[in-house]
Amino acid sequence: MTSPLYAIGDIHGQLDMLENALHLIEQDGGPDARVVFLGDYVDRGPNSSGVLDLLVEGQRARKNWIMVKGNHDRMMARFVQEGEIADKHLPIMLNWLHPRLGGVETLASYGVEVSDDDRIFQVIQRACAAVPPAHIDFVNALPLYHREGDLLFVHAGIRPGIPLEQQAEDDLVWIRHEFLQETSPHPWLVVHGHTPCDRAEHCGNRINLDAGAGYGRSLAVAVFEGRDCWLLTRTGRVPLTPNPL
Repeated sequence: MTSPLYAIGDIHGQLDMLENALHLIEQDGGPDARVVFLGDYVDRGPNSSGVLDLLVEGQRARKNWIMVKGNHDRMMARFVQEGEIADKHLPIMLNWLHPRLGGVETLASYGVEVSDDDRIFQVIQRACAAVPPAHIDFVNALPLYHREGDLLFVHAGIRPGIPLEQQAEDDLVWIRHEFLQETSPHPWLVVHGHTPCDRAEHCGNRINLDAGAGYGRSLAVAVFEGRDCWLLTRTGRVPLTPNPL
């Protein structure tokens, strides 16, 4: 019998949702269940620092957890570490402190308030003083993907037709259109987040588990046995099957 493997979509600072998701997983698979987290632990939600605390402590406790890196995690770490305010993949009018990105909410969770009168260098200084180095070290060390059997777990997706070992980090954490529009089978069933939808969806060659927690919707929790997938709910497993053609 295939050992179940659990996956959690984009968390975006929603600590209460994360704790509930872990409770559902423990009810279904026990305290030692294997869990893959799909990145974007920070931004938009109210408690990014608490989410990272929980994940760092779980890692220290040698929980059977695998966390991959998301683009928001990378933006946060680069802002604190390097003073980078805008990733090159953002539209020209956006930066990490823009309301659409959620960096201000992340900094607030560390006690760093940002006002319109602040200079960027002042915010960077306060962020450096407030964000624990352990959180930055954790983000920097995150892998870009996790492959297991017929499944590939990655934050954003892959560039079709490129071998896994040649995939660019920017694609693995940022790609959208080229990946989302591809309908041909990939070498694996790709399980990803990054592109929010109203609910988790199975698209045949990929499964999107970003159900919009960053916008106050739900945090998707899935369980895999081989390529078979179910969503975990308060009433148990619900099959997640491919969308009809």
